[in-house]
Parts: sequence; C-alpha cells; structure tokens
Amino acid sequence: MGEIENVVIQAGSCSVTILPALGGKVASISVHGIQLLQAPLLPCAPRTQTMGFAEADASGWDECLPSVAACQVHSPTGEHSIPDHGDLWRVPWRVIDASTDSATLTGTCFSLPLELTRTVLLSETATGWRLSLIYTVANLGTTPTPWSWAAHPLFIAQAGDRVQLPPTITTLRLEGSGGALLGTNGDQVSWPIATLVNGSTDDLSRAKSPDSGRGDKLFSGKLSRAAGEDWCALERPSVGLKITFRFDPDITPYLGMWLCYSGWPDGAANRQQCVALEPATAPVDSLAELGPWSRTLAPGETCSWPMEIEIEKIQGNWEDRLA
Repeated sequence: MGEIENVVIQAGSCSVTILPALGGKVASISVHGIQLLQAPLLPCAPRTQTMGFAEADASGWDECLPSVAACQVHSPTGEHSIPDHGDLWRVPWRVIDASTDSATLTGTCFSLPLELTRTVLLSETATGWRLSLIYTVANLGTTPTPWSWAAHPLFIAQAGDRVQLPPTITTLRLEGSGGALLGTNGDQVSWPIATLVNGSTDDLSRAKSPDSGRGDKLFSGKLSRAAGEDWCALERPSVGLKITFRFDPDITPYLGMWLCYSGWPDGAANRQQCVALEPATAPVDSLAELGPWSRTLAPGETCSWPMEIEIEKIQGNWEDRLA
C-alpha cells in the first residue's frame, strides 16, 4: 500500500486528505466544502533533510518529531543534528492500512532512530464529526534515544474567531514573539488578557486580522487531568464551527499555541493566517533544552497516546452559513 499517492477518508460531508509522500501531511480537512486547514504558502513539493520549514509549503497538519526547533543533541551514539520542525515532514510515510473512514501511516526519522505510527479514524457525531487519533513512537535503535513530539495542525483563523483554554490556565510561557511585542523567550504572559511590551493590553484569545502582522508561540505549564486541563478549542463563528482538541495530559501534558496573523514567514509574499493548537510532550520547542519533561526511549521501547478532534456545528451560525 506504500505506493498510494494520497489517502482520502470520509464521514458524511466531512473529508480528510492525507499525503503519504509529503511527510504524511494532513493536507485538508473539509466540511461541506469549507476548508479548515491553512492552504500552502508555496507549491507542495518534495523536501530535503536540511531545508527550513519556511522554504516549503508550511501548510496543513504535520507531526514534529524528534524536535520542533532545529538543534544539536547528544545520545550514546554521538551528536545528532535535528532539522527545523524535525524529520517527519520531510520524508515519505508508508501506508499501513486505509479504508473509507480510517488510515494508518508510519514515518521513520533520519536524525535519530525513531519511528512514528499514526492511525486516524473519522466518524460522524450527533453534533458534527470526530477525528480520533492514536500515535505510537518506537525506538528502532540499539541505545537509549531522546525524543520530543508535538502535533502541528495549522487551522485557518479569521478575525473574531476565539481560542478557548481551560479556565485554570491563566499564564503561558513565551517561546517567541514577532517583533518581541509580547516579550522575549521565557517570559510569563497572562492569559487571555496580556500586557504588551509597550504597556497596552491585548486579548490573545481573539484571532486578529492579517494586517496585525502578529506571530506568537506560547506554551502552557504542565497540565492535569484532575484539573480538567485535557482540552483546548478554536471557536469559529465565521464558519459556524467549533474545533475542540482532547488529549491525555498523563502522556502529552503540555500545550503549545502558534497564533499567526500574517506574522510569518518574514519577508514572504504569502503568510500564515492560522491558529495551531499543539498538544506536546514538552513545554519547549527544542529537544536540546532539558528539563523534567525530557524523555528517552530504551531500545525497542514504544510509547502510545491518543488525541481527538471534535468538529461541532455552532447552532444558529451553522444554519446561517448554509442558508
């Protein structure tokens, strides 16, 4: 099945398109013809092992393993150079199984001996659709191997759309901010109302228009299932839909957020207008940045975790959208 050019799964009026040859990318999530994922900024094409993420299409949904940021890491087998956004978006994935409503694919890293298998199941619900995912990472090597994973789904966002987090989350750690508007790496930022470096305040939960030119990356602290911190959402009244992520904080206990309103890539004619909600194993982008979150897989060891995405119709808004 590995020669299949693309895989399309469907449930009712929702379809998901996956491109095995381009890093197992989820290229499209479409509901009644409404595209939910960021369109390609550049034509989709094969990638190299060293190119930057901004040199490619920078669209859709990729998986970041073994790191989000480019870095150098040490393992028992020596020094390893991990490229920007990791290995997996650069390599062809193998299709293990595909049917009308589900698909299983596997991608193998080249910087470290890791392999990620992802199963996606699409179903209809009483209020919309559900995308159920199961991930498994395996160490194919003969020595302990460090790793870090983050989902990288770039959902289109329009001005007035709203990011929702559990009410217990009141601060976030800044990983980076375009123009340093929110501060510098490591700063604590209040959520949802943040104070900018110029002293003004900003509601970070509200998506901005493209003319804002904003691009901010933030991380939650360690999340707790007992505190109800196992979800996040993007509410899109502009298209009558709410997209809710549900994840297991016992295994993926951090949440990264990329809020980009034409703030990236710098100097490019086409820029992202999206919100990425990124369940992750670490509260930092670089695998080289060590802490209590750092993980290692023993030879032959695996780790599995689930994630769900609920796409729900917002009553009233959805009916108006289809009218």
